[in-house]
Amino acid sequence: MKTKYILLGLVPSLTVLFDQWTKQVVIERFHLGESVSVMHGFFSLTYVRNTGAAFGFLASSNPSFRIPFFLMVPAVALMVFGYLFRKLPDHDLKTASALSLVMGGAIGNLIDRVRFGYVVDFLDFHWNYQAHFPAFNIADSAICVGVGLLMLDLFKKEGVESDAPASV
Repeated sequence: MKTKYILLGLVPSLTVLFDQWTKQVVIERFHLGESVSVMHGFFSLTYVRNTGAAFGFLASSNPSFRIPFFLMVPAVALMVFGYLFRKLPDHDLKTASALSLVMGGAIGNLIDRVRFGYVVDFLDFHWNYQAHFPAFNIADSAICVGVGLLMLDLFKKEGVESDAPASV
């Protein structure tokens, strides 16, 4: 079996399992809005329900638009990433890993939307409780790391191409 397909099976599965397990722990042990300081003035675990996208985007939009939108977009994205993955050269394991992280994160948040109608967030970074970064979860982290790796790889490839001598 090709290594890229092993990654496709393993990375999203582990991402979804860890994401769903951590969310279940938060649901069982926290009341909505409850916060426990882990690093005073910097990091807390806070149970938040996010009905929007990243950073609460579209959270206040009409549910008749928001709910179908947030169910269809991840499904379409997963199909696109599946297509890209299939076309990916077998030896490109960096990109395969990055796509697998994004897919695992998308699946983890899609599960929440189907189960609850919202995404469970709980990782809460802040500066002295005044400046808050929006709460997020393991799936969000996987998506960000995967997209970050894809961007780094893209910039690296563009840098290599631009360093090549121009043909006359």
